[in-house]
Amino acid sequence: MRHGKKINHLGRTDSHRKAMLSNMASSLILHKRITTTLAKAKALRTYVEPILTKSKNDTTHSRRTVFQLLQNKEVVTTLFREVAEKIASRPGGYTRIIKLGNRLGDNASMAIVELVDFNEVYGTEAKVEKKSTRRRGSGSKAKVAAPAVVAETTEEVVEAPAQEEASNEASEEEKA
Repeated sequence: MRHGKKINHLGRTDSHRKAMLSNMASSLILHKRITTTLAKAKALRTYVEPILTKSKNDTTHSRRTVFQLLQNKEVVTTLFREVAEKIASRPGGYTRIIKLGNRLGDNASMAIVELVDFNEVYGTEAKVEKKSTRRRGSGSKAKVAAPAVVAETTEEVVEAPAQEEASNEASEEEKA
């Protein structure tokens, strides 16, 4: 039984596991998205999230701590210059795991691990409204404001076809 065992050893020795997670974290920071097995993706998330949190504080000590874990100067530079700027306002949850199908060779469940702020598909809609962490008071104001915007856009859509029909009727009368 695995009572109280929080670390998935992934069938590897301690040194092999640390080296593998370090390489995967470096690849994730450089490429912003990697494909791996689901078990490795979950292990990588617990490894890389504290590193990303440390990168928000750009000091010599935090750079040395991160370099000790990643062992790559270029990756550390990229992390502190590009990635830290985008995740500065985020309180946590820097990575997203998207499940894929099973791998053909051994039927292992696959997943994509990506940095949340570097995905263009989800990023455009997510920045529309800033979410408040307080539960009291601010939630009701946001709910009232959103339907008003939807109502304005639907009125514009309804008016547009009416104008087109009127212009079509006018052009038909001119032809006759």
